[in-house]
Amino acid sequence: FLLPHSSSPQLDYSSPIYTNLELCEIVVNEANFVRKCISAESCQDDLWGKLVCTNFKVSFITHNSLPRQRFQCTHRLLGEHDIPLACVEQVVTVNDVKGKQKILGSNQKLKFNPTELILYCKDFRIIRFRFDEAGPESAKKVCLAIAHYSHPADPQLLFGFEYVGKRYHGSTGERMNGIDPGGGMQTTLFDCSSDWDREIKRTGASEWRVCTINQGYFISPSLPEFFVVPVSLADQDLKQYACFFYSQRIPLWCWNHSSGSALVRMSNISDPQQQRKVEQRISSAITKSHPLRSDVFKSDLDKNLPNIQDIQAALLKLRQICVIDPFEESEEKWLSSLESSRWMEYVRTFLRHAVEVVYMLESRNVPVILLEKEDRDLSCVISCLVQLMCDPHCRSLHGFQGLIQKEWVMAGHRFLDRCNHLKKNDKEESPVFLLFLDCVWQLWNQYPAAFEFTEVYLTVLGDSMWVPIFSTFLFNCPRQRAENSRGSYDWDWSQQFSLKDQTLFNNPLYVGKIATCVQNGTVKTFTHRRSKKNYSSTLRGLPSALRNGSLGPNDTLARRNSLVLRLRSDLSQVREQQETPSERFIRDFFSRPVDLQGLLLPQLLPSHLSVWKLYFLRWVPEAQIPQGGPITAFHKLSVLTDEIDMLQNQLRQYKGAGGTPNNLHAEHSKMYFKATSTPHQPPAPPEYLSSSFPFSPVGNLCRPGILGSPLSKFLNGAKIWLSTETLANETI
Repeated sequence: FLLPHSSSPQLDYSSPIYTNLELCEIVVNEANFVRKCISAESCQDDLWGKLVCTNFKVSFITHNSLPRQRFQCTHRLLGEHDIPLACVEQVVTVNDVKGKQKILGSNQKLKFNPTELILYCKDFRIIRFRFDEAGPESAKKVCLAIAHYSHPADPQLLFGFEYVGKRYHGSTGERMNGIDPGGGMQTTLFDCSSDWDREIKRTGASEWRVCTINQGYFISPSLPEFFVVPVSLADQDLKQYACFFYSQRIPLWCWNHSSGSALVRMSNISDPQQQRKVEQRISSAITKSHPLRSDVFKSDLDKNLPNIQDIQAALLKLRQICVIDPFEESEEKWLSSLESSRWMEYVRTFLRHAVEVVYMLESRNVPVILLEKEDRDLSCVISCLVQLMCDPHCRSLHGFQGLIQKEWVMAGHRFLDRCNHLKKNDKEESPVFLLFLDCVWQLWNQYPAAFEFTEVYLTVLGDSMWVPIFSTFLFNCPRQRAENSRGSYDWDWSQQFSLKDQTLFNNPLYVGKIATCVQNGTVKTFTHRRSKKNYSSTLRGLPSALRNGSLGPNDTLARRNSLVLRLRSDLSQVREQQETPSERFIRDFFSRPVDLQGLLLPQLLPSHLSVWKLYFLRWVPEAQIPQGGPITAFHKLSVLTDEIDMLQNQLRQYKGAGGTPNNLHAEHSKMYFKATSTPHQPPAPPEYLSSSFPFSPVGNLCRPGILGSPLSKFLNGAKIWLSTETLANETI
C-alpha cells in the first residue's frame, strides 16, 4: 500500500511523494484529472483518473472499469493499468494546440505544456493519456518524471537493483530461490557444483568433470563459478589457456548426446599466435571424451547467423509494422512488409542451423563446438535449440527453465545491455532472447503435445525481460548478479501470479515420459507417438511430402500457371543429384512416425512458420477474435484433461488406492479450465475468451479498423506466398 509523504512544488527526484513499504517503491510525481484513451475513434469509453510515476512503474489509478473487460491475468506486482518503467521504449509528449511534439529522455527539458502523453512500450503496446483537464504544471512534471526514471543513467537507479534479493531470503539468510516451502520440484540453478554433477550424470557424460577454478570469479566474471570441462584437461592447463580467449571465457560444456557426442560452446582465441596450439589442445581433449574418439566439428556462428545488429533492426521493423504504422497507409503492403522485416527469415535461419548441429550429433555422431567471438549471444540460442530438439527433459517446464538458467543466465548473456535498460548504448541493444523464444514457439506450434508448458507461458516469459524486478533477466554476468542480488532468481512464479493463474502454464496436450492412463481398470504407462496417417494440409493441393516438412523427389508446389509444373521432371533429377547427407537425414526423419519424447525436428519451409500472434499482435484490438482462436481448443482440451483426471481419481478411490477427495479436486487440478461435476454437461466457453486471452488489448493500442485488409486475411490463416521461383528453389 502507499503512504503519504511530503511533496515538493518542484520536480525533485530525491523527495518522494509516496512510498510502498513492501517493495521499497517511491512515488515521485503524479497528475490528477488525466484521461486514459481507450479507443482512437471515440472518447466515450475513456477512463478518468490519476497518473502516477514511481521509481518502478507508470500507474494509472481509476475507479472506473474498462469496457468489455471481463478477464485479465492478474499480476501481483502490477495493476491493471500499470507499465513497468523498464518496458517503456519511448516517451512522447504532444501539444496539439501548438502542433508540437517531443521525444523525452533523461534529464531533458520540456518547453511546452503537454496536452497528450504517448508511451511506446517494448512489449508492443502503445498507451495514450490526455491532460485536457489536468493542471499544465503537474502534467509537465509527471511526463518529465516518467522520462527520467524510464531512462536511468546508472544501474542503481533501476528499481530491480534495489529490489532483488529482498524477497528471497528469510530472517536467517537462507536462500529460497523460488522453492515451494511445502516442497515440490524446483528449477536447477547451476550455481553450485552439485547441480552440474547431477547434469553430468543425467546426460551420461562420464568423461567430463566439474571445474572450480573460477570460484570467486577469479578467471572470468562472465563465466559461472562452476562449469564442466573434459576430464583430460587439468586445472593448471585451463588457467594457462584462459588468457588466450576473449574475456578469458574458457570453453563451456553444454550437453551430451546419448551417443557420447558433446555439445560445447567456445569464444574466439584473441591471440593469433596461440590460436592453433590452443585449439588443437581443446579439440584433442573433447575428442578423448568421445567413446569413438571422433574428431570435433566446429560451427562458426558469426559467419553463418545474423549478428545482434541485424536482429535488432528486424525487430524494429516488425514493431513498426505491428504497432506504429497506421494501417490506412500500409495495409496493402502489410504482408510484404512483414517479409521484408526479415524477422521470420532470421527465426528460420536459427532453427535451420540448430538442425544442422543436431545432424552432426545425431547422425554423424561427432562432438560439436559452437564458435562465437564472445560466446554470449548466438551460442545461447543454438545450444538451447539443439537441446530442445534432442532432449525431452528440456521440454518440461522445470527442464526448460533450467536450460535457460544454464545457457543464458549462468553463461553470461548480457541481459542488461541487450534489453538496454540503462539506455546507454543503442548499438548494444538486441532482442536475442526474444528471438530465441520465437524459435521455441515455432517448435512448440508444430509439436504442442511434446511440451509441458503453453504458449501463454512463453509469452509471459518474454514479458519478464521488461519487468526486471528479479535478477534472472536483469544483469550482464554471474558476478554482477552475485554482487547485487545475493544470488536470487525469479523462477518462483508465485511472486508474480496466483496459483490459479499459473495453471495457464500447464499444457493439457502434454504427454510426459511416463504418462499414466487407466484401461480396463488397470493403470498403464505409455509414450505418445504420432500416427502414420497423413492429415490434409491447410494449403489445398500441397504434396504429402511437403506437409511433413520437405519436398520429395517427385513433388513441387502446384500453382496455377506455374512454370514449375512444366519442369517437374527436370527439377526432380536435379534434387536427387543435389541432396546432401543432412537433407537426407531430415527427409528420413519426416518419413517415419515422430516420438514426442524423442528427437524433434522443425518443418522449415516458409509456409510452415507462422507469426507469433499472441506475443506480437495481442494488443491490436482488430486482431482479436472473440470466442475464437487457439484458446477455444485450449479450453476444450483443458476441460477434457481435467475430466479424465477427475475420473481417474474417482477410480483410484473406488479401488482403495487413495486419491484426492472430490471436494478438493478443483483446488489440486493442474488445468485453468475445469470440468463440471456432471461430465455429460460440459461447460460452455466463457464469454471473455478471445484470441488474445489471457491478455486484453482494450486500452493498450488505438488503431483504425482493418476489416477486409491483408492483415485480417492473414489473421484468418492466409500464408505468406513467395514467388514461384523462390518456392521452386526452396529446400529444408
